[in-house]
Amino acid sequence: MADYSIDDLLYLISRLRDPTSGCPWDLKQTPQSIINYSIEEIYELADAIEQAVNVAADKNAQLIDHSDDIKGELGDVLFQVIFLAQLASEEKQFCFNDVVHSICAKLVGRHPHVFIDGKLYSDADSQSASDVSKDNIEAAQVAKNWEQIKAAERAAKNRGELFDDVPFALPALSRSAKLQKRASQVGFDWPDAWGALEKLKEEVAELEALMTEAQQRNLTGEQTENIVEQTPALQEELGDVLFSSINVARKIGVNGEQALRLANQKFVNRVNAVLEKYKHRQIKQQPDASSLRGSDIKADIIRIDSETLDQLWNEVKRDGL
Repeated sequence: MADYSIDDLLYLISRLRDPTSGCPWDLKQTPQSIINYSIEEIYELADAIEQAVNVAADKNAQLIDHSDDIKGELGDVLFQVIFLAQLASEEKQFCFNDVVHSICAKLVGRHPHVFIDGKLYSDADSQSASDVSKDNIEAAQVAKNWEQIKAAERAAKNRGELFDDVPFALPALSRSAKLQKRASQVGFDWPDAWGALEKLKEEVAELEALMTEAQQRNLTGEQTENIVEQTPALQEELGDVLFSSINVARKIGVNGEQALRLANQKFVNRVNAVLEKYKHRQIKQQPDASSLRGSDIKADIIRIDSETLDQLWNEVKRDGL
């Protein structure tokens, strides 16, 4: 049979939402309930892309084609978009075609260096428009123009305040980066990465001083993880450290969210490698240890001394993980 098209997907959604013959679960959904699934699907798409990148970057990894995974996750995201548009259509608010028109109009308006006369299908000579785009504008200028256009759009929507359209629902790390980038438009920024790094060092020093003060007042005892209950300012100071770290990332051109995801995965890989090394060591020492389950290994590793753990960790690092 022929491949399905976007029209088929629109029809499928309408069938699922049919009041008499549709799916009971789909009929119960509202924009408020479905948005949580939409967020999950975006993260699953990000994970599929990250997995493909990680495998490509790891010379020891088995080469796996993740294109089907990415394609599937993109489909799930598209389904969420069309589902939400269907719900809006049922409420006589807008339809999917309105969504398509809106994004096309916005992108044409935000790319005046590409759509010279403000039209998607231009009457101008395409070669000359391409030459103007390549020769007279750089990526940095495109980004600057983009922010200026967005500022004009905010003003037109009576959202003239600097941070009005930075969503509260963003993950805190991503929102920090957006807030800092937006503040830089009015000059509230470090001149270079070194200034941001010095601020980070200052914040770390303040956190260290507060921890030391709490310890000297004998507030920590042996329950170090409860220190924030006795010294609430620690949460604020640690927040300043995290915020400043994101500022450094932004100034050196690193995506903080992506960097942290990579650090998370590196940590997982290293801990798993440590567990595996420990398991092999146990097998050598105790032949019957080959039957140990993973949970048993984790229980055992908690009981071994920190020196052995450090040794295994360093071995894993030398192995290139």
